[in-house]
Amino acid sequence: MNPTGVGLGVAVTVGLLTAVAAMLVPQRIRAAVVGVGTAVCGAAGTAAGISALSGTTVDLDLPDLLPLSGVVITVDALGGLFLAVTGGVAVAAGIYGIGYARHTARLAQAVFPLFVVAMLLVVAAGSVGTLLVCWELMALFSLLLVVTEHQRGPEVAAAGRWYAVMTHLGLIAILAGLLVLAAHATGDSFPALRAAGPHLSPTVAATVFLATVAGFGSKGGIVPLHAWLPRAHPEAPSHVSALMSAAMVNLGVYGIVRVGFDLLGGGPRWWWAVVLGLGAVSAVYGILQAAMSTDLKRLLGYSTTENMGLALVGVGAAGMFASDGNRVLAGLALAAALLHLVNHAAFKTVLFLSAGSVLHGAGTRDLDALGGLRRSMPATTAAFGLGALAASALPPGTAFVSEWLLLQALIHGLPASGVITAIAMPLAVAAVALTAGLAVATFVKAFGVGFLARPRSAAAEDASESPASMLIGMGIAGLACVGLALLPTLVLPAIGRVAGSTQTDVVTIQLVGAAGSLSPLMLAIALGAAIVLVMAVLRLAAARRTARLWDCGAGPLSARMEYTATSFAEPLQRVFDDVLAPETDVDVTHTQESSYLVEAVEYRRRVPDRIERRLYQPVLALVAAWGAAGRRLATGSVHRYLGYGFYTMCGLLILLVVTR
Repeated sequence: MNPTGVGLGVAVTVGLLTAVAAMLVPQRIRAAVVGVGTAVCGAAGTAAGISALSGTTVDLDLPDLLPLSGVVITVDALGGLFLAVTGGVAVAAGIYGIGYARHTARLAQAVFPLFVVAMLLVVAAGSVGTLLVCWELMALFSLLLVVTEHQRGPEVAAAGRWYAVMTHLGLIAILAGLLVLAAHATGDSFPALRAAGPHLSPTVAATVFLATVAGFGSKGGIVPLHAWLPRAHPEAPSHVSALMSAAMVNLGVYGIVRVGFDLLGGGPRWWWAVVLGLGAVSAVYGILQAAMSTDLKRLLGYSTTENMGLALVGVGAAGMFASDGNRVLAGLALAAALLHLVNHAAFKTVLFLSAGSVLHGAGTRDLDALGGLRRSMPATTAAFGLGALAASALPPGTAFVSEWLLLQALIHGLPASGVITAIAMPLAVAAVALTAGLAVATFVKAFGVGFLARPRSAAAEDASESPASMLIGMGIAGLACVGLALLPTLVLPAIGRVAGSTQTDVVTIQLVGAAGSLSPLMLAIALGAAIVLVMAVLRLAAARRTARLWDCGAGPLSARMEYTATSFAEPLQRVFDDVLAPETDVDVTHTQESSYLVEAVEYRRRVPDRIERRLYQPVLALVAAWGAAGRRLATGSVHRYLGYGFYTMCGLLILLVVTR
């Protein structure tokens, strides 16, 4: 067996053995066993992915392992990229879990490596049956992990219900789309589907594509199917949140690319205009909600919607360019999307792990109650600061290179033919630019208010640094961020083998077929040199004297005088009032002696998810009304139930007589 097959086999075997060991070993060593086993499983998956990216593929058919369809394992370059990313996230999350999950329940620790194995098998699936089974296992294991801390409060159970419903509705959409495709092929294997895809009628092909986009998009958290994501991510254990946000949601984009480009062989321009539009709306809406959020993990959850939206903008642009016959720009846009997924996996891992460290050390994730963590949690502060820079799309941040590549593809596509393309490309450029600016404001708020400001609660004042294993996990993800920011040329050749778009040397990215080049390492060196030079000049020019900072005559600054996360976001909320539709409430308490004298003023502001309120609340109200009607029908009377059956039978007989 080749290295790819060996790596995948080792990953699956180690993951299964780790799950068994978690059920058997005593509690004092269980977290260490699970953490090390998961890290080894992830490392083997990463090795298998790197091997597949180098050209070593796997095709394995196990017809007796699964009834009816059997199991087909196929790993190509596209699957190898997602194998490597998923495995890398699992390494950091596994090591982090050694310190974080010491008191987690036995079942949850056993499910954790199984979740990793299921994700690895999703991208290795080579048939419809295999993909659907692995997809459902991934959904089931992640659901169990989301509700791990159900005893903590009703919010966890609510998040689990939302996630369960949304993920299974997505599965139904994927199932419907792929079964329609398989019905027009000679089998359910990917080669059979690939052969049948170009011969489908436009209506059938569009049905397959739209159904799978809806199903895979729900897993990716795109708007308006994102409602589960800002609920499940905050309530899941933080190392699970990292796996879900940095690895699992990527598989939604993987499914769209696999079905749209690979199995269906592309498609008309309007398919990909839909994908690009969904991506642009998701990116802008997600980062707007993140900018308003004061819950640190909820903020990161909405940020995931934003970044998946940016990736779909690249995928949609690639499809539009390919439908126009412009393979060069199509490859560039797809490479930008795939590189952004890799970058997002790195910085979202370090951000979620850092948020978990804050929750572990301070006991809260409310930014309005945090502050002062740079003194008590310096390593966590450094890790979150690195992740915030990486997510802000500023040089030398990790996301800067992928968003620069995406903008290059969109800008070079402006002169492209077609009315749809001429309209979509400028709007996509505007959406990416607006998203980048809002992302900077969002993470300045999160880092400045949560870590650099004065502590606003006793919990923040008494916070303590996390154990070494948690810091090592964050460090691994942080090193990945630094490497991807300074030397993306190390991974772009592998991505280019999937998308075919860029040329690189050791430090420079050179676009193929389009004007443009970038050297992230040299840019970082230049920025560092400029900062050092400015600081040196200021130090030499400034006279040395000591004076107390001007405090407006109010005395030393206190935490009450500084911006909170809510007040920091207030100007942005006013700008986007029409989009966000915030709810505000002011309660004024007057003194008993006179209504002209005010005793207290209480101000509350809430920024609800407007799409959720307009789309999901009416549906939930309808379901509740249907349930209430059902309770009135189900009275417990056997005679009434027999009557229901009698009248139903009579109605069916009448229908048959009329229609025959």
